[in-house]
Amino acid sequence: MGQKVNPIAFRMGITAPWRSRWYATKKNFGAWLVEDQKIRGFVKKEYGFAGISRIEIERIGEKLRVIISAARPGLLIGKKGAKVDKISEDVGLLVGRAVDVDVKDVETPELDAQIVGEAIAEQLKKRAPYRRTMRRYAEMIMDLGAKGVKIQLKGRLGGAEIARCEHIMLGRIPLNTIRGDVDYATATAVTMKGTVGIKTWIYRGERFDTKARAPEAAEARAAAAPLTAPAMQA
Repeated sequence: MGQKVNPIAFRMGITAPWRSRWYATKKNFGAWLVEDQKIRGFVKKEYGFAGISRIEIERIGEKLRVIISAARPGLLIGKKGAKVDKISEDVGLLVGRAVDVDVKDVETPELDAQIVGEAIAEQLKKRAPYRRTMRRYAEMIMDLGAKGVKIQLKGRLGGAEIARCEHIMLGRIPLNTIRGDVDYATATAVTMKGTVGIKTWIYRGERFDTKARAPEAAEARAAAAPLTAPAMQA
């Protein structure tokens, strides 16, 4: 039996930030959780064309703040921030109170698992060859500096009668190493022949640089050497 854990959830609170940041009592927890899901579903459905990577939600007192990370933030900001105000109004009507919306830019969209997965889904909807599409995106990710990438497709690939699973992996994906910066996401391609599920893993290196600690360790050993030398002579 496979024992699989979501790589993001495995690192949550250690090397990966929480996507929802608030504290609730037992009375409010359920309602706020459902509210977060409504906000994410609405923003993804209405403004997904901007290449949304993640949606973070913060609650401080009565204030509700939504942070949208997008590959094309200009489509969400608009001229003089007009579209941001429109998003704030739409989300505010959905939850029934004032909402502050911030838009952030994703520095390297090609190394973001969610954006890559949705891009592959768009290619599959256009009937692109799935093997060539997987290979092209995997090589592009590696060329941009990733340490490893894995892309997996499941469903009626190529319009086949029987669903199957295909994957490609380049480099390495250390899922058991918590300090490993592994980005993971899922996407769905609804094609004419059926639904194809897409999973993407991108390893971007270690979050903690061990080389930076090497000089400190050397200094500690040098400071301890005079204390241990007389004991050794004795």
